[in-house]
Amino acid sequence: MYRFLMTRQWVILTLLVLALIPTMIELGFWQLHRHEHRVEQNALITRNLEAEPVPVSRVTSPGHTVPRSDYWKAVTATGTFDTEHEVVVRRRTSRDERIGVLVLTPLDLKGGGTVLVNRGWVPAAADQQAYPEVPPPPGGEVTVAGRLKADETTSASGIKDLRGLPDRQVMLINSAQQSHLLGRPVLGGYLELTSPEPAGGSPETIAAPDDGSIGPHMAYAVQWWLFAAGVPVGWVVLVRREKRDRAQAAADAEAAREPEPATA
Repeated sequence: MYRFLMTRQWVILTLLVLALIPTMIELGFWQLHRHEHRVEQNALITRNLEAEPVPVSRVTSPGHTVPRSDYWKAVTATGTFDTEHEVVVRRRTSRDERIGVLVLTPLDLKGGGTVLVNRGWVPAAADQQAYPEVPPPPGGEVTVAGRLKADETTSASGIKDLRGLPDRQVMLINSAQQSHLLGRPVLGGYLELTSPEPAGGSPETIAAPDDGSIGPHMAYAVQWWLFAAGVPVGWVVLVRREKRDRAQAAADAEAAREPEPATA
């Protein structure tokens, strides 16, 4: 009754089922790992944001690559803003998803050295070749606080580092690039400003990272595993249905071949 399983159609279907089961199981584990990564990242964000702020020069230095364990770490810096070498970072969004630019201003530290400060978002100029209107930072010596971030790269961010941009416009926040333009050492990474609040609310400061949402990855993992369990069940149902249909067809054929009883 099960010889039909050796037909070409059923062999292909069975092989497809055998391939789908491990694939779906692996996809479930992939989503599980994404869930675990998100939970771990949320814990890291919370821990670093709630930690006591430390001077930025204690956690980074010129040429230093900020490790993942230091992302969003609360830091402080005291110095003087260098508005002459301020640049804007193109094609960035505000909190309400408007396209504009980020204002990146070097801060010459009191004890020596320079750190880049992302002061926030402003609208881009109507002419893409023009430098937008940027509110000035506080003058004189100032102490700022913010979140430490790693240098942006094309491979990590997916943002192409375009060449031939207008003067004082860049695509990435990168301390090595700015160190080359400034002609002096710049601390690795940059500071995402949180205080003092800019006068008039501009530039618009960057929103704090989300450390409460875990996303749908765990639900997706469970769905893939349920699919993996459902595929063999569906295969068995199809086999039994095929067996029943073939048995019924055979019975109907047999009944059709039997002679009708003779009448008196």
